[in-house]
This record gives sequence, structure tokens and C-alpha cells, in this order.
Amino acid sequence: MDLTRGNTAIVLDSTSDFVHARDRHANMRLVPLYVLFDGEPLRDHVDIGPEEFYERLAAAKTLPTTSQPTPADFLACYEELAAAGFERIWSLHLTSKLSGTFESAQRAAEQLEGDRVRLVDTETASLAVALLAEAIDRRLEQGTTDDEIARLVDRFKGSNRVVFTVATLEYLQKGGRIGKAQALAGSLLNVKPILTVEDGVIVPLGRVRGRQKALEEFAKVFVAETEDRDGLRIAIAHANAPEWIDVLTDMARKVRPKATLELVELLGAVVGTHAGPGAVGFFWFQDS
Repeated sequence: MDLTRGNTAIVLDSTSDFVHARDRHANMRLVPLYVLFDGEPLRDHVDIGPEEFYERLAAAKTLPTTSQPTPADFLACYEELAAAGFERIWSLHLTSKLSGTFESAQRAAEQLEGDRVRLVDTETASLAVALLAEAIDRRLEQGTTDDEIARLVDRFKGSNRVVFTVATLEYLQKGGRIGKAQALAGSLLNVKPILTVEDGVIVPLGRVRGRQKALEEFAKVFVAETEDRDGLRIAIAHANAPEWIDVLTDMARKVRPKATLELVELLGAVVGTHAGPGAVGFFWFQDS
């Protein structure tokens, strides 16, 4: 089957933080997760945008919690796309080691007639997933196949990268994404942890003091794992920390001038709940 933008849709969940996906691409959809303030469920990037979320978070007496989409949420999206004539759906999701979102999508796909849906546990999060969606879309523009996309996904899993830091480890610890000992160590030392995602889980790369040292560490990893050639795609996501945008953009331009800055986005309510205000992530993928 020849896959094109006309017959193939791409579904992401809202932790991809690709809020403009459908505006950019008529064949893309975003299925929201939920953030709960005092038990009130709000759809990420739908009922509550990033700006409102960070305002509410600053005033909240207790931290919000998050919840995955239901299988019915995914099924409604898949059925809408099928009714619109899309013969294939590639559904790309947050690492299953951090969320049950992929499982919900899987259960929905099983309820849809035929084998229309191809599911991907991306083993990563946030704008890394959006970079994969854009890479698939570029192939759809030229015409592609399921096998070619599957090979792309495999290569992506082995070579995409994210480095990120947080203002405090409190949010990752309370959300169960890291252990209490790691959070306590970070607080006592007043350091900025440098983190990444490997095999679908958050792991530490190091610890530094101050934003400048964090920036230097980002650049060190970026240079060590990339070459300055066409096809290098990068993205920046931040949790109400816009001061990072220019410094990361300038860093990338200096060390890898051929890189393309594909996306700059605010982290939404669900990722923001776990990363906390002040977090920033730098993502890349060599798509060629």
C-alpha cells in the first residue's frame, strides 16, 4: 500500500506537546491526557493551556495529578479518521514505562475494525515524539510504505536524543518518576540535574551548578552525539522558562549551523505537572 498524506493519518497524545499538529497538518490529531486539580479533570491543551496551567500551579495548595486518555478517547479519534477516509493510522505515543497511554491506544486499536492502526511506543516523550511525527509526514509527502515508516521508527528509537534539566526534582519525585533519594540529593546540593530518557525511562547524566553550566553540558552532549550535516532536526520545550529559548538556539547555531530548529513549544499541563516550572528540554534527531 502506498501511503500519502491523503490516505494516512498520524495520531499523537498531548504529551508530545505538539499543540499545533492539526493546524500544520490536516492528517494529524492530538488525543489529550488529563490533569486533575483537586479532582477536576481537565484535558491537556484543550480545557487548559500551558499559560493557565502554570498560573494555577503557582497558586495550588496541592500538586495536580495526571491521568491517561481512556480507550474510548482513542477509539473516537480513530473512528473519526476512518470515517474521513484515512486507510492507515500511525499512532505515536509517550513511553509506556512512564504512562498507561500506549496501553489505552492499544486497547482502542483492537476495537477498530481491520488492521488500520499501527501503534508506536516511542520510548521517549514530549517534542521527541513530535519530531518523529514530522519525519513521518515528510515521507508521506513523497509517498511511502508501512515498511519504510517502520524502519524510520526503529532508527528513531536508536538515535533520537533529549537532554533536559529541571528547576527542582520535587515534581519528578512526587509524580513517581524518580526516587526520593535522588530528589533529596539534588535539593541538598542545590544543583541542576542533567537528565535524559533512555529505554523509556528518565536517567541522570550529571549534575551542575547554575544555568550556564547546564547549557555547557547540553552543548557537550549535543556535539558528542551529532555531526554538522543536513537533516539534523532540533526542538526546544520549556515549562514557563522562555529565557532558555535564545540561549539554546544560539548554542545550536554555533556548534551545529546546519541544524534545523523545527519546534519551540511550551510544555503542557501533563508534562509540566511532572517536570515542574523552570524545566527545559533540548531534543534532536538526525533524519537522513
